[in-house]
Amino acid sequence: MINGSPRREGNTFLALSEIAKVLEQEGIESEIVGIGTRAVRGCIACNTCKQHGDNRCIFDDDICNEISARMAKCDAVIVGSPVYYGQPNGTVLSLLQRMFYSAGKYFEGKPAAAVAVCRRGGATAAFQTLQMPFQMMNMPIVTSQYWNIVYGREAGQAALDAEGMQTMRTLARNMAYLLKATEGKKRPEAEPRQWTHFIR
Repeated sequence: MINGSPRREGNTFLALSEIAKVLEQEGIESEIVGIGTRAVRGCIACNTCKQHGDNRCIFDDDICNEISARMAKCDAVIVGSPVYYGQPNGTVLSLLQRMFYSAGKYFEGKPAAAVAVCRRGGATAAFQTLQMPFQMMNMPIVTSQYWNIVYGREAGQAALDAEGMQTMRTLARNMAYLLKATEGKKRPEAEPRQWTHFIR
């Protein structure tokens, strides 16, 4: 799980921790990795990662390659983010874009879920934005009883959102179910990719 908040143990961490508890009960190992407070570069479309073919971004001075390497050994991913101006944290967006582009093979086909944490509004837009890359990477999206949203402003308030916490627990059970149901199963073979453009 990626904690896309610069606050190490804030409300996004609480939401992901609720998921982690249930995953543990279901016999699924998980880890929460925080993005921290250091800058994360955005992708500059240099294509060096494609030229080298090593599933690494050329910039090695932030957490991008570290998390990508962890994903090579993981079976699924959950990304949580606070909502800033109706959007996910810009740092986590930069991280996701670089990871998916440089190390997409570590993510492709693995179950994924997004979690948005907000004070009041903008959560559905942020939630949808977080999910968009999953669809492009052919990743089954794990759902819950509602959109994966938790409310809380001050530190610890997310724990008071009874419905939000229940949504996290349901998400965790659904993730565990999907992982167990597909364990050892071969993914469908993909057709050769067809690229079309609106302007030639």
